[in-house]
Amino acid sequence: MLPSADIFQHLLDSNPQTFFAYDIAAGQVCYVSAAYEALFPGFRRESVDADLLQLLSFLPAEDQAYARHCLGQLAAGHLCDDLLLRLQPRPDVPLRWLAVRAQRNTAPDGRLLLAGTIEDVTVEQEYLRNADKYMAKKNTTLEILSHDLAGPFSMLQQLAEFLEEKTQTLQDAQVQKLLRVMRDTCRDSVNLIRDFVDGEFMDSATVQLKRVRVDLVLALRQVVEMYQAGEHLVAKRFEFAHSQPTLFVEIDHNKFLQVINNLMSNAIKFTGEGGRITMGLEQHPDHVLVTVADDGIGIPAHLLPVLFDRFTPARRPGLRGEKTTGLGMHIIETIVRLHQGHIWVESQENVGTTFYIKLPATAGATG
Repeated sequence: MLPSADIFQHLLDSNPQTFFAYDIAAGQVCYVSAAYEALFPGFRRESVDADLLQLLSFLPAEDQAYARHCLGQLAAGHLCDDLLLRLQPRPDVPLRWLAVRAQRNTAPDGRLLLAGTIEDVTVEQEYLRNADKYMAKKNTTLEILSHDLAGPFSMLQQLAEFLEEKTQTLQDAQVQKLLRVMRDTCRDSVNLIRDFVDGEFMDSATVQLKRVRVDLVLALRQVVEMYQAGEHLVAKRFEFAHSQPTLFVEIDHNKFLQVINNLMSNAIKFTGEGGRITMGLEQHPDHVLVTVADDGIGIPAHLLPVLFDRFTPARRPGLRGEKTTGLGMHIIETIVRLHQGHIWVESQENVGTTFYIKLPATAGATG
């Protein structure tokens, strides 16, 4: 029988994941498995310490800062989530994603080690990011279509109510019955559309957060571009202003974009035709600030303190009669709070409304 150490060594070296152990005090790699050479073609296990600086240079600048920060936290004994890092030695080489999982351990001789694994997760990350992209596109499309479809039904409902009132003097039971059917059908259709969209939002909002490192500039730009493509449907203008070309934050991508879509939906509901809705994104030293601003009808001052309450009395139908559950703002605040963030609103009647979302900054946030 082979010694247990030899069996363990064979298992490590035959595993496609790269295992490593890093001596914190010495600043040296004391072990790396054979998969290291397959993960980084052209590099050898024997020269791993000399390779570290070059491998680090293959990461974008913001990823370098992020990796140093997280590994420093681990070395100090603080828990960190898995590191997702992008690797690209040259512009003409396809981008790769690496997942680094590590924890601090004490060796039998008393040395403090960072031990863990490195794995190429490019295929999984490309799949997830494409899924996130199309999920955001679906949510934005649903919001635009819900407003576009609900508008004509609301107008027909109001027309039926008007005709019902004006034809009462005719005392024609058949006409009154047909108008009631028309009114009720339109009302039920509007409710069905909004219930479907609201259900999509609330179902996803109840799921536990799964945070990943996301370029928020890219994510929000894609959302705004979808709304811009539907400007002719909702008779509004959409704009996006940002202070940095890239800005990374750790968020649950789908949940946070649900928040953004819900705020955009509210802005559409309470902004008249020809109005403007602007998404903003700013980088500050210790936080990121996202804003959604409109020049619509605003929120009455007495409703602002209770806007985020569960089943808030601040719920109002939209300008075209769009319904509301009263749960949207409460769920939005809950999701933002789960991100260790803060949301607040400033509004003035007949001037407009701005929602602010403050999120914690991420190490190496910008390029």
